[in-house]
Amino acid sequence: MAFNIALAGKGGTGKTTVAGLLIKYLLKTSRTPVLAVDADSNANLNEVLGLEITDTLGQAREDMKKGNVPSGMTKDVFISMRLEQAVMESGDYDLIVMGQPEGAGCYCAANTLLTNFLDRMQENYPYVVMDNEAGMEHVSRMTTKNVDALLIVTDASRRGLQAALRIHELAQNLNVGVGRSYIVINQVKSEAPEAAVEMIREAGVELGGVLPEDDTVYDYDFRGNAMINLPEDNPVVQAAFDIFEKILETESAKASEHAAS
Repeated sequence: MAFNIALAGKGGTGKTTVAGLLIKYLLKTSRTPVLAVDADSNANLNEVLGLEITDTLGQAREDMKKGNVPSGMTKDVFISMRLEQAVMESGDYDLIVMGQPEGAGCYCAANTLLTNFLDRMQENYPYVVMDNEAGMEHVSRMTTKNVDALLIVTDASRRGLQAALRIHELAQNLNVGVGRSYIVINQVKSEAPEAAVEMIREAGVELGGVLPEDDTVYDYDFRGNAMINLPEDNPVVQAAFDIFEKILETESAKASEHAAS
C-alpha cells in the first residue's frame, strides 16, 4: 500500500522546494519508485526536479472535450490512455501534473481527474509525494485526502504560522483522512523562535523540524537550477534529510504498532 505524503503551506514558504528535497531523500534511501504529484494549477514542481512538462491531466481532458477521440474508441478508454500518457517517467520516480483548469476559476474537473487517477495508480508506487497549491483551497476541495503525513511548510513569521495552523485545523475538521500533521519551518536564520515553537505546541501539532536560510538554495532558485541537484553536504539538504528520516521512522513505528494491535 502506498505511503502518501502531502505538502501544504502559504505561498512563498518554499513548499515546492521541500517537496523536491523529500523526493531527493526517498531516492537517496532507495524508497522507490516514487510518484511525484503536482496538484498546483501553477505547476513548478517539474522545475525543482529538472523536468520539462510535456503533458498534464488538464490537457488530456481538453483533448477529450475537443472531440479528439479516435474513431471506434470510447471516451472512457481514451481518457484512460491519455492519463497514462501524461505520466512523465524519470528513472526511479514519475511525475504527474494536474495542470490548468478548463475555465476561469474552475478547478473541479481537473481536481476530479487527479483524484481518480491517484485512486487508480498510487498502488503502483510505495511512496507518493503530492505538492499542493498554496493556501487551504486544496484541503477544502478534499484533493488532499487519505494522507499518511501532511507536511505544512511555513516561515517563522506569525502570519505564516497562523496560516499553517489553520491548514492543520481545517484538515482535521473536514476529516479528510490525514494521519498526522508536521510543521516544517523554513528559511530560519538561526533557530526557531521560542514563540513560534510555543504556538505550534499549543495547537497540538508536531514540529517536524527547521530548515536554515541558505545562499546556495537562493542561488539555485534564482538561476532556475533543479533543487534536486543540490549537493548532499548543503546544510538545507542535511537538515531536510534529518527531518524526513525522523518523520518516516515515526510513521513506520506507528504502522508497526497498529499492525501488532
